[in-house]
Amino acid sequence: MSRLRLLRPGLLTGLTGRCSLSFFSGSQGSASHWSKVVSDAEKIVGYPTSFMSLRCLLSDELSNIAMQVRKLVGTRHPLLNTARSFVADSRNNLQMRGLVVLLMSKAAGPSKTADIPLQHDMVSGIYSSQRNLAEITELIHTAFLVHRGIVNIRELKACDGPMKDMQFGNKMAILSGDFLLANACTGLAQLQNTKVVELVSSAIGDLVQGIYYENSNLSEENNITDDIGISTWKEQIFLSHGALLAKSCKAAMKLANHDSVLQTMAYRYGEHMSLSHKLNSDLQPFVKERSGGPTAFSFNSAPVVLHQEFVGREAWIHQVEQTKLKGSMADFTKLEEAIKAGKGVTAAIDLCRYHGNKALEALEGFPPSEAKSALENIVYAITRFS
Repeated sequence: MSRLRLLRPGLLTGLTGRCSLSFFSGSQGSASHWSKVVSDAEKIVGYPTSFMSLRCLLSDELSNIAMQVRKLVGTRHPLLNTARSFVADSRNNLQMRGLVVLLMSKAAGPSKTADIPLQHDMVSGIYSSQRNLAEITELIHTAFLVHRGIVNIRELKACDGPMKDMQFGNKMAILSGDFLLANACTGLAQLQNTKVVELVSSAIGDLVQGIYYENSNLSEENNITDDIGISTWKEQIFLSHGALLAKSCKAAMKLANHDSVLQTMAYRYGEHMSLSHKLNSDLQPFVKERSGGPTAFSFNSAPVVLHQEFVGREAWIHQVEQTKLKGSMADFTKLEEAIKAGKGVTAAIDLCRYHGNKALEALEGFPPSEAKSALENIVYAITRFS
């Protein structure tokens, strides 16, 4: 059993906004570190980027979609930014889920109970069905990203763009997302494994439920999130961000006929790595160096939820209401600084490292290999704040 370098919770107590960034931010050093982690991992699985291959497979359809999306240029429809991220994924985040599935597949290796014909189906230590599953995972994730680009027409402002263009953008977001999801379901059926179909289908249901919870937590009257607490936050974020990867990792083990113990370990790695990944993303507005005005952040983010728990619900509502009443950039900056000065940011960093540790522990049952090391390096990258 390999020795894992577990991360230390509480390493950055008293964190300020001046610390270095992780790969989610615009920091050149950290971004290059993450790119190297991804590049090294891709070499191990012998797969440049699985989403690139999808672009080739679906080139005609995606070209038609791209031609239609061009009509949104000049508007603020979110589908435009989603389309741009497909073309220029500078932070290498888009293919991460599929890459983790491939690494997990290679780290586990062939099953001792696998049939001989199945053994001959391996390329770079990964079965073709596992590669297909990785692409299906990416397709599902991308489909939901596109669907998230639907805007509420009732909340539009004149500066967002002409009404007809925004309505057209919504139609494109729905149809494009449905197209990608339909391709994913077709590929899932072609795997011809009912247990895997059941697993991934349940992950799609989890995604829908998780996104519904996220949207329902925000009150339309005062734009203040419900008092959900960090435990509820983790449950909801697992549904919307963790279930797909966790169940895809488990499905990859099923496709190779691995036992239930290894399936559980793969599931736990996907679960905890996803939560750590989301916590890192939520932390970025509070740990990166500010250039200009206040940084936008979500009231649903982990540091804010934890901040509410520490200061109390009434004090938090008072802070938000004071900011809304005055409405100046200086007051929004004060709200951001109040969160930074509280215990929420430090607690979120500790929680990020806690789930990183859990993800590393889940890898202890896998034999030493380059793929296992790459999975560990991904955890180190997403729990790096200095």
